Amino acid sequence: MARRSLLFSPGDSPDLMRKAPGTGADVICFDLEDAVAPDRKDEARAAVHEVLSDPAFDPDAEVCVRLTAESPTADLDGVLESDAGDEGGSEGETGAENETGAENEAGGKTGSGGVRLDAVMLPKVESADRVERVAALCAERDRDLAVFALVETAAGVLSAQAIAAADATDAVAFGAEDLAADVGATRTDEGTEVLYAREHVVLAASAAEVDALDTVYTDFSDESGLREDAAFARRLGYDGKLAIHPAQVGPITEAFTPDPEAVEWAARVLDARDEAEREGRAVFEVDGEMIDAPLIAQAERILDRAADGDRAPEGGR
Repeated sequence: MARRSLLFSPGDSPDLMRKAPGTGADVICFDLEDAVAPDRKDEARAAVHEVLSDPAFDPDAEVCVRLTAESPTADLDGVLESDAGDEGGSEGETGAENETGAENEAGGKTGSGGVRLDAVMLPKVESADRVERVAALCAERDRDLAVFALVETAAGVLSAQAIAAADATDAVAFGAEDLAADVGATRTDEGTEVLYAREHVVLAASAAEVDALDTVYTDFSDESGLREDAAFARRLGYDGKLAIHPAQVGPITEAFTPDPEAVEWAARVLDARDEAEREGRAVFEVDGEMIDAPLIAQAERILDRAADGDRAPEGGR
């Protein structure tokens, strides 16, 4: 399944959460972190649970919940409506060690109490151990959920390779805004102040063979700037990009979908490769260009992405 676009939706807004699948995002992520005020966390957990447990809510998109950095156990218990743990607690990385799992079906898209959930996102990840602990929390509740690790601090960037390589990590996302705040950098339109970190995260994800999701583009009214930024992220090697507004989903999805010309070129390359192999030729050309192993790998990747996009949820598109 493609993860070209991931749309955040406030966890304390049932109406917006129910509308999110209609945007066509590949992943919809109900946010308990930045989008919810501290005194509304319990209310948001209950709202997310209500939406996810509604039998009528069964989108074709991948469904994710962004947990809070401070209280992932309380978040999971609230969303899954588990009887375990103290929902008002703030246990950070270590608070669930003595909790028992909720009674529910194991794994799958629908489990505890009929809750429709595929993945969780963990913010401010700075170690592989953090990812493994959250995966263990899910397992204790009989849920086999994908874990998206959001890398958005200096310590997280420096540990990105280990985070991406953790067994429980399914995708790594980069957060430029929080990183800039963490290191005291000033954000610019050019983004040179976060370029090293942006490249470092995508390299870590690629080495671990997990998806890499690029940072948000904060000016949701600037479509041309978004398209340019998304295209640059794609050139860096990212698989998709985070969105904070429904209007961003279309341009982002388009940026991470191979265009017809690229697909046609890739198909010609692989056809020519197959013909050369049958004829015992090690060297061949396509459109006047000599083709070598890196270009063959690029062609294979383009066709893989195109196939993933064809299989991707289409939501309201």
